[in-house]
Amino acid sequence: MVGWLLASAAAVCIGTTYAQPSPEVQARISAAIAAAQASNRITDIDYTAFVNPFIGTDYTNYGDVCPGASVPFGMVKFTADFTGYAPAGYISDPSQKARGISPLHDSGTGSSLGTYGNFEVMPLLCPSGFDTCTTTLQARERYRKNDSDDAYPGYFSLTLDNDIKMEATSTRRAGIERFTFPGGSKPYFVLDLANDLPASFAGGTLDIDPENGRITIGGHYGSSFGPGSYHYQAFACYDLLNSGTQKLSEYGIWTGDTYGLDAKGLGQTHLNLSQNLIGGTPYQSGALFSYEGNPEEVILRVGISFVSTDQACANAEEEIGTSSFEEIQKASKALWQEKLSKIEIDVANTPPNVTEMLYSSLYRAALTPNNATLETQGAFANTTSFYFDSLYCSWDTFRTVYPLMTLHSPVEFAQIVDNYIDGWRKLGWMPECRANNLPGWTQGGSSADSIVAQFAVNYHSEAQALGVNLDDLYAALVADGQVNPPEWNTMGRQVDVYKQFSYVPFAVLDTGSTGRQTREGSRTLEYAFQDFGIRQVAQVLGKTDDVEYYGNRSYSYRNVWDATVYSDGYLGFMQKRFPNGTFYNTDPIDCSPKDTRSSQECSLQEDNQSGFYESSSWEYSWYAPHDTGYLIELMGGDTTFTNRLDHFFDGGYYQAGNEPSFQQTPIGYHYANQPWRSVDRVRDVVMNNFNIETAGLPGNDDQAAMATLLVFHLLGLYPVPSTAHYLIVSPFMPKYTIHNAYLNTSTTVTVTNYSAASVAYPIPDGVPAYVKNVTINGVPAKNRCYFSFYDTFKVGGEIEIVVTEDKTYDCGGHVPESLSMGGFSRVR
Repeated sequence: MVGWLLASAAAVCIGTTYAQPSPEVQARISAAIAAAQASNRITDIDYTAFVNPFIGTDYTNYGDVCPGASVPFGMVKFTADFTGYAPAGYISDPSQKARGISPLHDSGTGSSLGTYGNFEVMPLLCPSGFDTCTTTLQARERYRKNDSDDAYPGYFSLTLDNDIKMEATSTRRAGIERFTFPGGSKPYFVLDLANDLPASFAGGTLDIDPENGRITIGGHYGSSFGPGSYHYQAFACYDLLNSGTQKLSEYGIWTGDTYGLDAKGLGQTHLNLSQNLIGGTPYQSGALFSYEGNPEEVILRVGISFVSTDQACANAEEEIGTSSFEEIQKASKALWQEKLSKIEIDVANTPPNVTEMLYSSLYRAALTPNNATLETQGAFANTTSFYFDSLYCSWDTFRTVYPLMTLHSPVEFAQIVDNYIDGWRKLGWMPECRANNLPGWTQGGSSADSIVAQFAVNYHSEAQALGVNLDDLYAALVADGQVNPPEWNTMGRQVDVYKQFSYVPFAVLDTGSTGRQTREGSRTLEYAFQDFGIRQVAQVLGKTDDVEYYGNRSYSYRNVWDATVYSDGYLGFMQKRFPNGTFYNTDPIDCSPKDTRSSQECSLQEDNQSGFYESSSWEYSWYAPHDTGYLIELMGGDTTFTNRLDHFFDGGYYQAGNEPSFQQTPIGYHYANQPWRSVDRVRDVVMNNFNIETAGLPGNDDQAAMATLLVFHLLGLYPVPSTAHYLIVSPFMPKYTIHNAYLNTSTTVTVTNYSAASVAYPIPDGVPAYVKNVTINGVPAKNRCYFSFYDTFKVGGEIEIVVTEDKTYDCGGHVPESLSMGGFSRVR
């Protein structure tokens, strides 16, 4: 316990030889938390000061977090791009070199190619003049100065080993890059047209307007997680003169490659390059320019668009104008303060690491998806709906991202739901994994169904006022559930054969559609839960026949349960199945952490034979969030279920960084009426997998799926998606308030008998952490295991959770609901 709490403080004091970020980052955060604790204030707290943007930027667990300057849900995220494996552009690994700073990134994605990284700018020192500047990637790459990287909400900086400092701040679609050069040196800059992180350039143009000090760029680039034949357009507008306070000296263009091409054109102002059809790495190209007077500080104003260069320039003029770096940074901080203060905690009595983890996670939860409204192209050009990109992927985010948004941000949630519905309007199905304005690969089917169902179940009374048409929402759900796309790798489901067999069969003759014939076991389980989401919305809309139809279809998970499969002393596992009904048995250990095979494919590869996506049968066999009570019966009853769940963790099958382990595993004990075990297991998961280091996440943040999972664990709650239910576990803090400005409600959760010593695993004997009783606005709750959004956060008020050291408690009433046992029977 003590080691976990003090690990980061110790790191601040250790002067390692090569390290990033700066130790000042943690020192600043620790000082801010200490000051807030000392003041004992409960209002007027600067929550942005508690955020550590570098959590998850490591090179061991690969959280793939972008620490760049962004506003909430910003379309742009300014950060430095690095060599090596760095999907978010940035990585803390001090052995990697900086390529430049660029405005477009995603955060937390696992794409090995990387995403975006368009329009990199690299500051240079060229003592021998223009023609000697190192413009190509390999030539210009530089190490950072040790312990120099810094970031906080709305700000990012680092210092190169040649003492050039790069800083950035941003708005939704624009930003300012600030560079500080060593005194007496002439500032040079290289600006890329063709280089992006996945090296996907497919043609574009660059123009220099030296009189007005402006460079405009537009190009075609490839998807980071989708078909290679798809391309999107991106545009940039770089203003170089800082409202007339800076003067260009030299300017021109350059092209290069890794085999000797290094050509520069002083005074030339135009590049028009098409895709290199012969293949290989794209030719490198861009602009090169310098400044008169050897200014130590240079400011670049940057506008970005997915529509045109004119709009990119207009975005910079509208959102930045003549504002200073500090003014934009201050405005960004204010936006983050508003977002982070939706959850206010008792800082004075909360362990500092819990405070830092909570607000850093809330910060990452609002980094994505990227709000690209008014920046649409292709089928979405000129749409009147909101448009969010980097839905990357809905399979990752439906479990925790949107149930958290339900509690405090219905306006943003409604905008994102409108965006999902608009996908159906434009393309026939809701998007599953849209990235780079392009359809991406589906993972579990149509997980958007669970997201829009989450909204409809909890906000159907407010939907019209929030701009969501429930009839369209339901039509989009039915399209996902009934209409088989001709190609279901990128959206929709292989639903025709699923309806025919009541499971997704392995090695089936499908004459009407195309897709990768893998993951039959996990796709069946996901399809079934998506059907439950449709059932929930049908119930909201009073469609009785559809409630029964989709409710029955949601039981399809049972059809891939093979009661004869035996593993590690337990009988019965999910398996893929042939069309004739026989099972194709694979070892439930396959694709688990205990898989000892020297090589195996477990993701989207065509030779993934396990039947499951990024997971094992040991992991996916727990997956029936809407009907866990029946799953317990399949496994042999409460005792066998909890023993098996213990073995799942203690035997090494649990994967903290994998979404299928989120649902029904740490909190699965609730359903067997042993919630105290869930309390212990959640402490285990948090204490052994999360911290405030750069390696503080157990895997990819996955567009804040990991961040919001941690938030729920710290709040002592866990959601059941597509419902209004939240399971009660045990908070890591003594008190918190969740504000919902749209509903004009505030809900305060107070933990009576809270002890900071309970933030440990194992929880010490005699320390209160286990729920004795729950009251909601002075009325005893019906049970100690779950409550409804409608009775709590939707109406506001006071929730008291009394904890005790007695760990042998049950739910004190009904266990969480299961559909086949009469659960989810009424509309709230």
